[in-house]
Amino acid sequence: DYSLFIAVPAAFLVAGAVGVGIERGVIRFLYGRPLETLLATWGLSLILQQTVRSIFGPTNKEVGTPSWMSGALEFDSGLVLTYNRLAIIFFALAVLAILMLLLRYTAFGLRMRAVTQNRGMASAMGIRTGQIDALTFGLGSGIAGMAGVALSQIDNVSPNLGQAYIVDSFMVVVFGGVGNLWGTFFGGMSLGLVNKFLEPYAGAVLGKIIVLVAIILFIQRRPRGLFALKGRAVEN
Repeated sequence: DYSLFIAVPAAFLVAGAVGVGIERGVIRFLYGRPLETLLATWGLSLILQQTVRSIFGPTNKEVGTPSWMSGALEFDSGLVLTYNRLAIIFFALAVLAILMLLLRYTAFGLRMRAVTQNRGMASAMGIRTGQIDALTFGLGSGIAGMAGVALSQIDNVSPNLGQAYIVDSFMVVVFGGVGNLWGTFFGGMSLGLVNKFLEPYAGAVLGKIIVLVAIILFIQRRPRGLFALKGRAVEN
């Protein structure tokens, strides 16, 4: 019943360590080359999927739901909210709050924001930008690992588990704005609500197509997203 309390930190540490290794071994040589970075990360994802498939097998693995996450809330209107999905929502909000506190009130968060806003100035002030890059990539990978644990409660675990969310994640980042947590939050919430609102009328596939077209039209007016980073930076 309490295996999740071990799985979540373990997933964060293992995925974070893998992320740091990938950043130091591959990604750091591709900064400033977005096309090569995209191809490299896509190739790495295929390698990781095949590695997991070779070790654990290609079939889906069922993960049991703890007893305290079983059941659902039922309302007179017919709405049913399962406890496991509610737990995932609260878990995501908790991770968001911790990440915001980390970025705002810790020395690591300050260095991360400095490198993001102006790498040259941050380096001139003595910040080890390469180290911050690796730790930031590891942090993102660790959060992705915890997300995988959360998804195991609503879906079967397989090497291809994350592929279904790649397009949605891309749309959230583009719509919300790169580098802004509030943009990610509101982008994810709004796109999720719109998708679920459209599904009964247009179907799941057509609903996603409508949302994608709407986002394309939106970024024509606001290329930097809903919550674009404000400020000035000195570039070479």
